[in-house]
Amino acid sequence: MKILVVDDDLELAGLIGYALRQAGYLVVEAADGLAALAVFERESPALVILDVNLPRLDGLEVCRRIRAESKIPIMMLTVRGGEEDQVRALDLGADDYLTKPFSPRTLLARVRALLRRAGGERPAPLAAGDFSLDLELQSVAVRGGPPVRLTRLELRLLQLLLANAGHTLPAERLLAHVWGSRGAGDRQLLKQLVHRLRQKIETNAAEPRYLTTVSGVGYALRADPTAIDR
Repeated sequence: MKILVVDDDLELAGLIGYALRQAGYLVVEAADGLAALAVFERESPALVILDVNLPRLDGLEVCRRIRAESKIPIMMLTVRGGEEDQVRALDLGADDYLTKPFSPRTLLARVRALLRRAGGERPAPLAAGDFSLDLELQSVAVRGGPPVRLTRLELRLLQLLLANAGHTLPAERLLAHVWGSRGAGDRQLLKQLVHRLRQKIETNAAEPRYLTTVSGVGYALRADPTAIDR
């Protein structure tokens, strides 16, 4: 399940993104209002977390434009005591607001509540081609075979690759999703993680057909390689 986080405070956005990824959500980010609208159109998130004070286009206007074309849950982030912003946000169609500062536990509880009301609290298995990824059971089934248990890092990596099956993802994007924007991941750790994941999903990890390396760029998942091989 994909969540769009919009905040020009990069440190706070990083913390929010890390908490959401830890809980199993896919996260896409934007640092200003116009970028938020572009990412919203491109990524079709299931929920938006939106700061009121944004450069280029403020969060209230972003909220109004999103609500004009979509019913997805919108959570506004406001400064403590900003009652006027809270009232305006709700009037413009926001579903909830959270005042800064807040704890990650509170954020996640409110996110789950919004998704529950929207009918999407429990993520359905993510499936594409030969893969079926169960986020709750933290496992993957390949070509209808028995589920294989994944570590949390393996799950995050495969989750993003599967959501973008057929597309090459830069190493930097994979690092940010798996370890968080402030995490301790690096390219060598990513390489080791890819190797371990291949051991679980490939028939021959030395000659991968699913999880391929794109030299100098990153990695790509071919969810149904037979469709290309034929």
